[in-house]
Amino acid sequence: MNTPPSSISRRALVGWAAASAAGVLLPGCSGSGDEPALSAEIQSRFQQALDRNRTLFNFPGAQAGVWTSSGSWVGVSGVSAPGGNRPPARDDHTRIGSITKTFTVMLLLQLVDQKLVSLEDPISTYIPGLPNGETATLRMLASMTSGIPPYTDSQRLQADYFSNPLAVFTPQQLLSYIKGQDPIFPAGTRVAYSNSNTVALGMVIEQRTGKPIAELLQQQNSTPLGLGQTSFPGTSNALPSPHFEGVTIQGDPSDTLKNATDWNPSWTFTAGAMVSTLDDLRHWAVALGTGEGLVSPAMQEQRVASMVSNVPPNTPARTYALGFGVTNGWVGHTGELPGFNTSIQYDPGTRTAVVVMVNSDIPAPGPDGRPINPAPTISDELIASLR
Repeated sequence: MNTPPSSISRRALVGWAAASAAGVLLPGCSGSGDEPALSAEIQSRFQQALDRNRTLFNFPGAQAGVWTSSGSWVGVSGVSAPGGNRPPARDDHTRIGSITKTFTVMLLLQLVDQKLVSLEDPISTYIPGLPNGETATLRMLASMTSGIPPYTDSQRLQADYFSNPLAVFTPQQLLSYIKGQDPIFPAGTRVAYSNSNTVALGMVIEQRTGKPIAELLQQQNSTPLGLGQTSFPGTSNALPSPHFEGVTIQGDPSDTLKNATDWNPSWTFTAGAMVSTLDDLRHWAVALGTGEGLVSPAMQEQRVASMVSNVPPNTPARTYALGFGVTNGWVGHTGELPGFNTSIQYDPGTRTAVVVMVNSDIPAPGPDGRPINPAPTISDELIASLR
């Protein structure tokens, strides 16, 4: 699902890329606490993959971690900021883009557990005027089968955003770009990735609880899991310190290198605005894969059932489920914003987590000539090295 670098609609939040089947070596090469390190041989393979892809993509820096039942590894390559000399560090914050969707849908499922909403409610119950509003259910929005067009395809949105990347957008404003449009297909008949779905779900969550998303994420996800460095910035463009600084070639003028660190993520709302760190993402990857401590056993059964879908183009090997992707058994999501690319993956069978953070969203040509993105490419190679 990698796509040409022509617009935010085609890149910044378009691909869930749980398509993954997947420098500098940190001292000890182990995870946090008393976790044992993996063997020197596998550590070397991991580090080579990280360094090789830094050469391929020419990004300033990256950080990655692999946690298995037999040991762990964390490695870095390059620098945390373009033109700087500090290597990426465990406490660096990054913008996680569409990984935000996994948090948003988890909140939705928690509201279903609390009987505040039903997954079978049509979105028109809460937000009038959306394409397919009377027939697209909250379940369809969460699984990207609603047929609601992505507002990021709007030329007006792209012009408004790229003319002023510091601009603040409201969720109502984002959905206004698609109101009055035709659906892209009848609800429930296909899978098509659309940020409109997750923005609308965020609005439903706030409407039904009477609380802001930032507060709900803190109360219901971050605090229970101990994710002390994960946050939803609202309308702020600030990043906690320390943090990655990210580069992009998106924006005006096109195809010129820009530092996008301070670009405001409000244009993504609950589809992509969150901030996190390597270790917090590791714990979130596990929670995403298991549901433990977050949803009821009955809801977890629904999450697992959603991993099998015959709605095209889902396949037995690759599916977009209830707010997450599944590829060959690996559960996860990627995130991309101008300047940042991130991937989380978790294998419930082996209880293995993989996290990759890159301070660039600039693609490179893949083996078939089509562009590929850095974080999922590194994640694929790390997973392949485990075999």
